[in-house]
Amino acid sequence: MKQILSITKKELEGYFNSLLAIIFLGVFLAAVLFVFFTIEKFFARGVADVRPMFQWMPVLLIFLLAALTMRQWSEEQRSGTLEVLITMPVRLFNLVLGKFLAVMSMIVIALAMTLPIPIIVSRLGNLDWGPVFGGYLAAVLMAAAYAAIGLFISSRTDNQIVSLIMTVLIGGIFYMIGSSGITEIMPTAISKVLWAIGTGSRFESIQRGVIDLRDLVYYLSICGIFLLLNVISLDGMRWSRQQTVYRKNKLRTAALIGLNLLLINAWLYPLNGLRVDLTEQKEYTISQTTKDILQNLDEPLLLRGYFSERTHPYLSPLVPQITDMLREYEVASNGKIKVEIVDPLTDPDIEAEANQSYGIQPTPFQISDRNESSIINSYFDILVRYGDQSVVLGFGDLIEVSQTSNGMSVSLKNLEYDLTSAIKKSVYGFQSMDAILAQLSTPVKLTFFLSRAMMPDDVQPLRDVVVSVAEQVAEESNGKFTFEIVDPDDAESSIRRPQLEQEYGLQPYSVALFSQETYYFHLLLQNGEQIEPIYPAYESTEADIRSGIEAAIKRTSSGFLKVVGLSMPSSVPTQDLYGQTVTPLTSYQYITQQLSADYQLKGVDLSIGQVPQDVDVLMVIAPNGFSEMEYYAIDQYLMRGGAVIVADNPFKLEADPNYGSLMLNVNQGNLQGLLSHYGIDFSSNLIMDEQNSKFPASVTRDAGGYSINEIQAMNYPYFIDVRSDQMSEDNLIVSGVPAVSMFWSSAITLDETKNGNRAAEVLMTTSPNAWETINFNIQPDFDMYPEFGFPTGTDKAVYPLAVAVQGQFESYFAETGAPQNSETTNTVEQAALLESSVDGAQLVVFASSEFIEDFALEMSLALSSDYKENNLRMMQNAVDWSVEDVDLLAIRSRGTSTRILFPLADDQYTVWEIVAYVISVLLLMIVGVSWQRRQKKQQPLALIPLDKLAEINEAEVEHE
Repeated sequence: MKQILSITKKELEGYFNSLLAIIFLGVFLAAVLFVFFTIEKFFARGVADVRPMFQWMPVLLIFLLAALTMRQWSEEQRSGTLEVLITMPVRLFNLVLGKFLAVMSMIVIALAMTLPIPIIVSRLGNLDWGPVFGGYLAAVLMAAAYAAIGLFISSRTDNQIVSLIMTVLIGGIFYMIGSSGITEIMPTAISKVLWAIGTGSRFESIQRGVIDLRDLVYYLSICGIFLLLNVISLDGMRWSRQQTVYRKNKLRTAALIGLNLLLINAWLYPLNGLRVDLTEQKEYTISQTTKDILQNLDEPLLLRGYFSERTHPYLSPLVPQITDMLREYEVASNGKIKVEIVDPLTDPDIEAEANQSYGIQPTPFQISDRNESSIINSYFDILVRYGDQSVVLGFGDLIEVSQTSNGMSVSLKNLEYDLTSAIKKSVYGFQSMDAILAQLSTPVKLTFFLSRAMMPDDVQPLRDVVVSVAEQVAEESNGKFTFEIVDPDDAESSIRRPQLEQEYGLQPYSVALFSQETYYFHLLLQNGEQIEPIYPAYESTEADIRSGIEAAIKRTSSGFLKVVGLSMPSSVPTQDLYGQTVTPLTSYQYITQQLSADYQLKGVDLSIGQVPQDVDVLMVIAPNGFSEMEYYAIDQYLMRGGAVIVADNPFKLEADPNYGSLMLNVNQGNLQGLLSHYGIDFSSNLIMDEQNSKFPASVTRDAGGYSINEIQAMNYPYFIDVRSDQMSEDNLIVSGVPAVSMFWSSAITLDETKNGNRAAEVLMTTSPNAWETINFNIQPDFDMYPEFGFPTGTDKAVYPLAVAVQGQFESYFAETGAPQNSETTNTVEQAALLESSVDGAQLVVFASSEFIEDFALEMSLALSSDYKENNLRMMQNAVDWSVEDVDLLAIRSRGTSTRILFPLADDQYTVWEIVAYVISVLLLMIVGVSWQRRQKKQQPLALIPLDKLAEINEAEVEHE
């Protein structure tokens, strides 16, 4: 070991004494900083990660390692010192390893000097350190491979230039052979082999933050093989023609070692579970929630990937990632999942089945090369099939596209979330009531609490329907469903009225309007420890009652598909008085598409005064023109223990017919009165914030006397930028959401008196630099107000923008009774008024309906897709939280998320860039000066006593 360290020390001294080390470190730092800040435009990307620094590292290391290793053995051969070295009593392996460690020491020093970059990024945003560690580890491993290659090439020639060129050539071949440019033109089987051989493809796997044993063994194998070849190359210089047996034994041993390393890599290649996920959210690891769902499959499930061999170059690298994930699902299911990867274009029968049975169609892509540009039709879909239920994840469901400095970037979305939600949807959509009951370990009990003596006569038909359906279900359930009628007014009954009110929160109905006499007509379903009330409507049919029972069983069983009731403005075009078609300005297609992937959506007409029984969560978006009937439907749904999500504010976005621009008007008939009764009050003013997301505005620029109109990203205080530090730390609604943008929002105030006994929480707030305004003019004037386009307020404060309340609510109609409407309301519905809710009712309120509106989201898309995705994601989190589907919420929270930089002025970004350059220069100077001082301390003259210095002549000094 001492010999190895001595050789390493000698080589490092050679680097630093010749200024080669300083030149190498300086060039390396300059290249990394230039790539990171200039080419990749770090601040323009606005994402807190350092992957752009590592993306160029494979190419950069090829040239730098070639320059470092070219002189190691070539110079020894040219100067004639190699013969001395190989005849010294030092093992050749020690010589090779010493030089190898010297080269690696230079690389480690160079990489360590780039640490200020991730440190600065961590100060500017929420940096995930897992990919940072993975990137540095990948750089060290790749540098080790290139160093071993360079040392071997250097040992084969005495010309440094030849060594440099050959090292670059061989390193480039190893890098290019696994790149998408080569693999995409090869057949699938060959492309997999090339991908496994390429150093670049292995580098990408590690630098994303996943340490795979296969990748570690691969790089160590390359190092071992080429270091062994280096030893044999040097040893061959000592062989004589008479040493034939010795030479053959050496070559045979080296061949066996190399062959074993290759076999180890081939044996490990199919094993994809030997890895560690270093990302903070474990983005590349199947969660325990997914594993539990897969373990509970009762029948085989098919995961079939439809991927064309010839597809778009950006999609080719994603296919192996999807295939690996599908294989992990197959392994985790213990044989319950079958995975197939097919190319429909090569099999007409498979393509016909995909088109006719599952509606899977090829997607046209435009590709171009040096010679031509053409359109190809390619498949990029995943089929999830369970029984007769199937879900298709198409091209748009699987990938996301973003713009970078190098052009378009294509990556996968949260693949685990997409797959797990599709499996959950297909599995539980397949279940019938009989199948549901058959899976339950304990029988489901339905209790009908009926006051026979006090029940009105006109309720008798509904009572007969309920009893008939319940008895039929019990008869068909094979003992898994029991039905019982209990009269709480009967003295011999086991459950009396006080118990119903105290334990179950069930309030009796009035026999007639303003009558003091009450009766019970309640269905209570008990599934294990879960209890769910069922409220049949007055005109319910047998199908309605059966649907209500089935929905209650699914709600109380884990994992069944939930129903989201939607009440929102219609997007259907109408005609005005002149017969012209009027297209509504507002639409909500994005949020409906987002929710439809995981939930069954159902339009709800609140004007009839009732929410359907099978609705698990009610979402009310942009209410307008609501009367007391809509209030009554929402109120009574909440009183039943339901979950309500409201996106509302006192204003609505409209088009100005006079100027053809946007304007805000007062929203009449919204939910202000109802929400105020629940202790949630809206401000009548708009909120503006200095911390805002950019707005694409048309700006006139003078260019040599010519006026040019162009679109620029301008500050727009009405688009409030809410970052993670302004969100609740514990609530899952905002979990994993890095930032959202609230468009044209007002402030929310929680009434502490009314919410004293409920769990009320503010979900997110503005920054401290926000203010209220009564100006409804939303058109910016940058000529008068250059910074923000609007006058800045003086009274700045923090304003809540969203709240979540959970607990027991008092009915809005407790004192006034049900509203009168002869067309839709009958006596029973008026009398069946719930005056208070059960404990656990949920209400989530967002102070903006525009933050999920299509038009506003499309405006934000002009600059970045992050806010659109984050806004929709937060809304879906609210649905998951409301239906208590924490499993999918946890998976989505841990999925890949964009970590956005904290907002800073442009000049502050410039300052941080200058700081990075200055720190790097200082580190370079410190390394150089420290080494020079160390060398001076080791000069032989320092060991000579001063009194004898005069007696020593110059020749003796040189000899010493």
